[in-house]
Amino acid sequence: MRFYKYHALGNDYIVMNPADFPGWSEPTVDQIRVICHRNFGAGSDGILWGPLPSEDSEFGLRIFNPDGSEAEKSGNGLRIFSRYLWDMGLAKNAIFTIETPGGHVRSEIKDGGKLITVDMGKVSFVSTKIPHVGPEREVVNEQITVLDRTFTYCSATIGNPHCVIPLPEVTSEIAHKYGPHLETHANFPRKTNVQFLQVIDRANIRIEIWERGAGYTLASGSSSSAAASVARKLGLVDANLTVHMPGGTIGIEIADDYAIRMTGTVNRVATGELHDELFLVKV
Repeated sequence: MRFYKYHALGNDYIVMNPADFPGWSEPTVDQIRVICHRNFGAGSDGILWGPLPSEDSEFGLRIFNPDGSEAEKSGNGLRIFSRYLWDMGLAKNAIFTIETPGGHVRSEIKDGGKLITVDMGKVSFVSTKIPHVGPEREVVNEQITVLDRTFTYCSATIGNPHCVIPLPEVTSEIAHKYGPHLETHANFPRKTNVQFLQVIDRANIRIEIWERGAGYTLASGSSSSAAASVARKLGLVDANLTVHMPGGTIGIEIADDYAIRMTGTVNRVATGELHDELFLVKV
């Protein structure tokens, strides 16, 4: 049971090719939880299960969070999966397409796979697409209260849901304190990813991230896309900007229709074998 581990700005994923797991239609919730566990398993921020068949793209992909839930899309996960496809020789050309439950994307390999650009699709702020409770509208500059604080926030989707909270300054402490409560807030029927957004200048933003199903995260491609789009929607930044996160930076280009092009690094970490004994423990 072979696995491949990569990280994108400290956001690490394990790639599991179904061809290496005969008899598995997909990993179970218990298997995902123990594989991703930092002490009892191989340790990661999620599992990339693919390549899978796709009718409309060259490759299919499913993305699982450490708690066993499934993510519709992951920007860092897509860059990592793209690097894996390139490393394994499965992608014959430097430009190819991938299907996720959150939509189809176009990936472009650069610098031998160390730098990858992904056309992430279009960001929408429409409540019914996110999804967000209430009548159909763009969820921009609304109020939300958790614990002891009321925030002004915007909500968006790029195939997965996001809650973006602009603040004068962001810290990991804020993300840890409020992120779990915002993730599970009743406004978001499928829960949500959370970004605390600080605008540095018109070409740079900083975010702290609480990721749905994973918790505090050093970096996220879809979070970068959503936060950058919100900052653009509010008129605070230009169309090309750099997103700063604890794990590093991602470049985001925002088209007039909020189509996102994301560019960032990927690093290979390890290749290994999962042993049967791993699954004797339930976490």
